[in-house]
Amino acid sequence: MTLSEKVIRPEVRELAAYHVPASAGFLKLDAMENPYRLPEALARELGQRLAEVALNRYPTPTYSALKEKIRTHLGVPAGFDVLLGNGSDELISMISVACARPGAKVLAPVPGFVMYAMSARFAGMEFVGVPLKADFTLDLPAMLDAVRQHKPAVTYLAYPNNPTGNLFDAGQMIEILRAVGNDGVVIVDEAYQPFAQASFMDRLPEFANLVVMRTVSKLGLAGIRLGYMSASAELLAEFDKVRPPYNINVLTEAAAECLLDRIEVLDQQAAALRQARGQLVAALSTLPGVEVFPSAANFLLLRVADADGVFSRLLDRKVLIKNVGKMHALLANCLRVTVSTPEENQLFLDALRASLAP
Repeated sequence: MTLSEKVIRPEVRELAAYHVPASAGFLKLDAMENPYRLPEALARELGQRLAEVALNRYPTPTYSALKEKIRTHLGVPAGFDVLLGNGSDELISMISVACARPGAKVLAPVPGFVMYAMSARFAGMEFVGVPLKADFTLDLPAMLDAVRQHKPAVTYLAYPNNPTGNLFDAGQMIEILRAVGNDGVVIVDEAYQPFAQASFMDRLPEFANLVVMRTVSKLGLAGIRLGYMSASAELLAEFDKVRPPYNINVLTEAAAECLLDRIEVLDQQAAALRQARGQLVAALSTLPGVEVFPSAANFLLLRVADADGVFSRLLDRKVLIKNVGKMHALLANCLRVTVSTPEENQLFLDALRASLAP
């Protein structure tokens, strides 16, 4: 028996590490990033703010100024606080650790964000995936049956969903919230909210078991790694107990404080990407053999006859998208592409058109 076999938990050894492909030299359309840089004047202002940061000091552990700016600029209801994480990934990890009582389960529709299942397994929890319908909408009866059978401690509902891009029916989500009731928490993951313009944030006062989680990554700040979630004071206090001290570094803190005061710049970029999304959908819909699914996010899910072949030929043309066909049976022959600038979208369209036939 090797050292790792003796020491590492079996369920961890069975997992594969989260893979991020190399992208140097590629048109990078695989990670749902905002393609726009900051305006020059704002970038200079940010540089000055960062130059003044005391790197020799730990962050202020309460992050009170940053949290106030998030509450003010990002639509958190009055009377609700936020908890910060190093991206949404750390928030998901906190939730898993805090809720990992013996026998506790995590429930989510599948296909969905892979970190829900991975984080559950890291914490020693069982993950229960409920397949979506063929059109990627919620199978409400199956979800409600799973809630009754498994009594999940944590239920995730991505709004919109990744990798499918669609918004689940809000009324059905409320039925799930009510079915879970006091037996668990329901995390509405709004990572792509700037592109969906739909949210459960203002419904926090209605549901004691509701947690709304977001990130600034898709808004254009993926590099600073900042996520936040809001919920009742009771829940946030418990989740805060498993938050690592000083989990948001001083450069992230300063950058976010600076840029949230200029949120209109990022909002304008999101609006441009929403417009580009509609144009890209229209163009893709004219290509023979390409099925485009509705999206409320900054990416599109496509189905083609031979996803593996198309993906490989796009790589040959130095275009990197995401081949999601093997993630779940419902995603057979599906590819996911980030919506980008008009110029990059056209480069992708030209490369895809050339890649559809061998």
